[in-house]
Amino acid sequence: MTSTAEPELGRARLRKEDARLLTGRTRWTDNLVLPGMLHLAVLRSPVAHARITAVDTTEARRMSGVRAVFTGRDLADVQGSLPCAWPVTEDMLAPAAPPLAVDEVRFAGEAVAVVVARSAAEARDALDAIDVDYADLPVVLDLESAAAPDSPPVHADLGTNRSATWTFDSAEAGTGGDVERALAEAEVRIDRTFRQQRLVPAFMEPRSVVVDPTGEQTTVWSATQVPHILRLMLAMSLGVPETKIRVIAPDVGGGFGGKLQVTPEEVLTFVVARELGRPVKWTETRSESMVSAHHGRDQVQKLSLAARRDGTVTGLKVELLADMGAYLRLVTPGVPILGAFMFNGIYKFPAYHFSCTNVFTTKTPTDAYRGAGRPEATFAIERMMDELAAELGTDPLELRRRNWIGHEEFPFDTVAGLTYDSGNYEAATARAEELFGYQELRAEQRRRREGGDPVQLGIGVSTFTEMCGLAPSRVLGSLSYGAGGWEHAAIRVLPTGKVEVVTGTSPHGQGHVTAWSQLVADRLGVPFEDVEVLHGDTQSSPRGLDTYGSRSLAVGGVAVVEAADKVVAKAKRIAAHLLECAEDDVEFDAGSFGVRGTGRGVALGEVALAAFAAHDLPDGVEPNLDAEASYDPENFSFPHGTHLCAVEVDTETGRVGIRSYVCVDDIGTVVNPMIAEGQVHGGLAQGIAQALYEEAVHDEEGTLTTGTLAEYLVPSAVDLPDFVTDRTETRATSNPLGVKGVGEAGTIASTPAVVGAVVDALRHLGVRDVPMPCSPQRVWRAISGARESAATAPEAGGGLGSTRGDAR
Repeated sequence: MTSTAEPELGRARLRKEDARLLTGRTRWTDNLVLPGMLHLAVLRSPVAHARITAVDTTEARRMSGVRAVFTGRDLADVQGSLPCAWPVTEDMLAPAAPPLAVDEVRFAGEAVAVVVARSAAEARDALDAIDVDYADLPVVLDLESAAAPDSPPVHADLGTNRSATWTFDSAEAGTGGDVERALAEAEVRIDRTFRQQRLVPAFMEPRSVVVDPTGEQTTVWSATQVPHILRLMLAMSLGVPETKIRVIAPDVGGGFGGKLQVTPEEVLTFVVARELGRPVKWTETRSESMVSAHHGRDQVQKLSLAARRDGTVTGLKVELLADMGAYLRLVTPGVPILGAFMFNGIYKFPAYHFSCTNVFTTKTPTDAYRGAGRPEATFAIERMMDELAAELGTDPLELRRRNWIGHEEFPFDTVAGLTYDSGNYEAATARAEELFGYQELRAEQRRRREGGDPVQLGIGVSTFTEMCGLAPSRVLGSLSYGAGGWEHAAIRVLPTGKVEVVTGTSPHGQGHVTAWSQLVADRLGVPFEDVEVLHGDTQSSPRGLDTYGSRSLAVGGVAVVEAADKVVAKAKRIAAHLLECAEDDVEFDAGSFGVRGTGRGVALGEVALAAFAAHDLPDGVEPNLDAEASYDPENFSFPHGTHLCAVEVDTETGRVGIRSYVCVDDIGTVVNPMIAEGQVHGGLAQGIAQALYEEAVHDEEGTLTTGTLAEYLVPSAVDLPDFVTDRTETRATSNPLGVKGVGEAGTIASTPAVVGAVVDALRHLGVRDVPMPCSPQRVWRAISGARESAATAPEAGGGLGSTRGDAR
């Protein structure tokens, strides 16, 4: 039999999910209304660091509609401590993290009391009637100062702000040589310091949670990326049997890592609902989200790169300070550690050393944000390669060619201890150069410089790879991560021939329902429309590890396919029995089982009905046509690509405009090109936003001054260029689908391409770096500073020929 149906793999299907979302027929958590439901509002500290000396809730309790008011002391014995699942070192200092502050607040925005009322408005109104007395303590804001031995401690009982120091050394690990020797013997050495600013995930849907304690189980609806992990952590943190908790993630409006969390508000709503025996809802305001939902990035990166005069790199040393904020949230300490394996990028460094010190400050806690450690690493190594190219007077693309892993060298064991399974950096770069018009733009750049044009052209390059498909479990275990990396799926072929897919991944905009339907339609030979995907409910999908780290397709999608293959294997045995032939004589194609060399056959739906009826099954075969699979990959997957950006910089005003942006990504096998393209576009927007627009800024008292979208600049579509995108394809060898992941690629690659372009436009003026975001003011200051330095510095000092310096 030969199939004539168009394969679903690689087909640009419109997403099944979108019709419901676009027409407003959604299941957002905040849409839920339960009988007798109360509303919770949170009072937050206006100060960054203080002792709580008194809390008076008398007036609030008397206000209309108020049913209860709780302080930290009221809940101290039942609220537990928020979990941290990643103890990166054995001696890591991890302070208690109460959901509701009891004696002390450590960041502006920390919860100090909650009001429960008949309506959300009444609950919020009552917050103003709570009187809290604070005794100020020293604020600790600057990351480098916080790490100093004489810094005031954020947690007095710890006596230090240093939580942990994690190191990797290639000589000790046996993956490379001695980096100190490489630096000492270097013909060229580049020393730079970069600053990764603090960012806010700024997801579209505010966080929301509803808890109903009135049934046999306590049911939690939450706008979360991690319903399975949330269920487990609630049980472990609060001592409630896991069997008595059901967590549902309904439609979730974006996350970007910002909802990869067990939040104070989820715990508080859970505890308060059980205390009152009534359903309780909490939904944050946008300003609450900005100050209390975890932030991302926030690092000081000190790098030293050794090379020969011909441009061959010989060593890389990385020293990080990473801001944890006031507490360790779910995976906070591990986020910067993920970057340890990516600072070497696509390059063949013979020696490497990485060190990261995690530091407490009196700011909102940090945690995963799209890319989680890998954008920070990619930014640093790509900027360092630009600096080396400038020092040597070499084209930055040519320098990269001299050092990257050739396509014939895969699989390649890196100096950081990973094995890159496949890739072709040459093909992606050649295609990007062609689409970009690289040489023509370089020629235009020379003309503008020679003509003294006030608007200069800059060209930025980012040739990147990333580790994604967060797994394997054994690797995560070696890093002391508190969970595995496997994923689970189940396939049920119903008596009518329709198919239900149960997945442990939990989408929040990625298009899993569509992509999983395509995978199963191809594997089982059923119509795309006949596949239903169930997710995000620990009752219907009891096993899973959820969605983050570009793991859904490379891990969860493979689990779906393996479950489908098990269905086919079982159905083949039943079909052979029905057709009265040997199982080896049965062929499966396009949803039908046929006897080889004959015209006899039976459709999958007929087999499913026979399995359901169970009137005539082979001995030992259970009724039903269901199967489950858990998949734990042996390796990460490694998408890669080349991103090229051209910017125009007005040297008189500092204004930066993106003239063109081209990216060619290799993400392995593509299930749905339309979804992949959307992921790339969204990722580019966030990476460009870090480069040019976004920064969470605190004043000297620790107050977030960018606490609304009026001050925190999130770009809209009109602020972004038209992107030119394309793909090359080298299949991953680490999974049977050959897929690699795409959810974070655009964010990881785009930031260094844009900042590199800004610096490239101004390098001939003496500018070696512009701190992110590259706002007009910062660009203008960098230009002015370079001109002043050139006017006052001795002829031989501090110019572009210097191989040592601080890029800040």
